[in-house]
Amino acid sequence: MKRTILALAATALSTSFGMAEDLSVVGSWSSLPLHKQYEAPFWEKTLPDASGGKVSVQLTTHDQMGVGVADVFRMLGDGVFDVGMTVGDYAVADAPELEGLDVPLVALTADKEQAVVEAARPMIEEIFNNNFNSHVLAIAPYPPQVVFCNKEISGLDDLKGLKIRASGRMTAKFLEALGAEGVNVAFSEVPGALQKGVVDCAVTGAGSGYSAGWWEVATHLLTLPLGGWDPVVTAINMDKWNSLDAATQDLISTQVSENFEAPAWASAEGALTNDVACLTGNGECASGDARSMVLVEVTDADMSKAREILETQVLPEWAERAGKEWAQRWNDSVGEVVGVSIALN
Repeated sequence: MKRTILALAATALSTSFGMAEDLSVVGSWSSLPLHKQYEAPFWEKTLPDASGGKVSVQLTTHDQMGVGVADVFRMLGDGVFDVGMTVGDYAVADAPELEGLDVPLVALTADKEQAVVEAARPMIEEIFNNNFNSHVLAIAPYPPQVVFCNKEISGLDDLKGLKIRASGRMTAKFLEALGAEGVNVAFSEVPGALQKGVVDCAVTGAGSGYSAGWWEVATHLLTLPLGGWDPVVTAINMDKWNSLDAATQDLISTQVSENFEAPAWASAEGALTNDVACLTGNGECASGDARSMVLVEVTDADMSKAREILETQVLPEWAERAGKEWAQRWNDSVGEVVGVSIALN
């Protein structure tokens, strides 16, 4: 009888909490703060601890695996690993409509960008369901994407004619409309490209550029956020997600929201100020030694011109690529948040 009771108790426990789950997780760039400060601690400790050992994680990153950034979500959908995360813009070749997640210049604060992401989230979830056989768990920001140049510049007009590495397709289209040449260079190859003159400038997050040492090969920093915020999407393979019991799904969703996504957003607001201080020496740097790049301040004229190019050229061109239905959905969601409407024929 005692054995029977113990067996029934064990059965009830396994039914309530499911079997132990092993997750193979592929994170974003291993050298950057988002991974070091948020992804790695969450997947390696926070989630396993919260599960009481029920969920175990094997964590690596796409660069440690030697996987191209454009392949992360394709491989996730194929079930090569269980959870993947990378910048949404890296996957736009497979889903042009995904570009609507990260439109440059429409959100100048972390609070506004978070509102943009939440407005876009239903669309992003649908895209990942349909295009990548996956379920979105989180969308977390990199800091605003600014311009590092190894040329003397004093404002937006000086970018005309320069070769510039863009952080995403919409940014590349913006640069082309500005009269610059958008060049496709992988993030890890940018320092060498700047040093050798393959590109004159490159767009990335100020903190990412600081961590990756771009200040060693770039002299001027233009803080106009031409590359948006490069949101990183974290998604789980749909077949894996559907195989989890409801309690495990709820645990993962809750923990990701409260202990990964929320802290990453909370730190985003002050990140640009700190990162600019670290790169230029203008202000106090909390991340390490301050460097001495020349700070190029954004003028009202620069911002006005950039917004005009965005609204009259870049967004209508994206609407053609993504299709009228997606553009209208963007107008009705993100557009409402930021006060921008794409003119549709």
